[in-house]
Amino acid sequence: MTHRFNAAGLRRGALVAVAAAVGLSVLGGNAYAQGDRGGELGAELNWWPVRNNLWMLVGAGSNITASVGPDGVFLVNAGEARATERVLTALDDLQAQLNAFGVLEGRTPESGGAETRSRLPVNTRAPAKPIRYIVNTSPLPHNVGGNEVLAASGTTYSGGNVAGTIGDSSEGAAVLAHENVLVRMVSEQAPFGALPTDSFFIDEYKLSTFFNDEGIRVIHIPAATTDGDSIVYFRGSDVLAAGDLFDMETFPIIDVDQGGHINGVLDGLNYILNLAIPEFRTEGGTMVIPGHGRLSDSADVGYYRDMLTIIRDQVQHLIDQGMTLEQVIAERPTYGYEGRFGSDTGPWTTEMFIEAVYRSLSGG
Repeated sequence: MTHRFNAAGLRRGALVAVAAAVGLSVLGGNAYAQGDRGGELGAELNWWPVRNNLWMLVGAGSNITASVGPDGVFLVNAGEARATERVLTALDDLQAQLNAFGVLEGRTPESGGAETRSRLPVNTRAPAKPIRYIVNTSPLPHNVGGNEVLAASGTTYSGGNVAGTIGDSSEGAAVLAHENVLVRMVSEQAPFGALPTDSFFIDEYKLSTFFNDEGIRVIHIPAATTDGDSIVYFRGSDVLAAGDLFDMETFPIIDVDQGGHINGVLDGLNYILNLAIPEFRTEGGTMVIPGHGRLSDSADVGYYRDMLTIIRDQVQHLIDQGMTLEQVIAERPTYGYEGRFGSDTGPWTTEMFIEAVYRSLSGG
């Protein structure tokens, strides 16, 4: 037990150093471009350490959560299609840094000083681990666009009593999503290679074994931004990847035509708050990775939930007064929050959000 504790402590120290090194390497020189939900490419793509083996990739069109460790790479969402090559390059760079510090294989970095040791990294490093799983939290393009390329670059491993890979490396990584995501993507004629290879239809899907030293739950949130939304809970690290259910940059993108509903979004946010355990004065504790924007905690989720509850109730009150959609938009039920989450231009505007809430509540 003592040995494991010390090793974990050394790994945490190495991880801090890696975070600094990776941050410098990604920000410098050949920065990776971002797909910003239909915006122009050109912003930097950055890795941010979250906790234990978990990292958050920012700048691929949506936040990508990555568990990177001895078992390989587990991704939550794939970003936009145009960002995939940069994501793969970033994954290779991240793992090269982790390998240099011995994090992936449990080694500790040499501290130097003796004639038989060198302060320089050894040249014989383990190759990068493959992508083994990709989870899509919704069928929206900025979450599934990179499926085809990222999955093809990975490897599916068998479980149970069967050892090794399934077939050969051409099988690619497993892509997991709720069955409604698969149905939507098939109906929209997505490329076969981009489709989920595994789907589930019950309330949640648990990975059959630990992955990178922790259990992982994929939890379906019915009728939220779509009818196929999921969140992913990394139980050992106490980190939630919320997908588009929670967005630190904009009002939630509710696709009513794909089964989305404002009340489902609120139910999902309340589920996250029930699952999360805050640290001192609701700061820290369970960390929540939003679909877009900065790393968050339960206080941020609570604020977002309260805001949407107020807007929902205001829109419902205006509907009860017999107002049309145009009249509700003119009343600006989002007024107090537009400066933080609203937009008059782009792929998701404030008026589009109000319309989605109105249609959710009126059945229109």
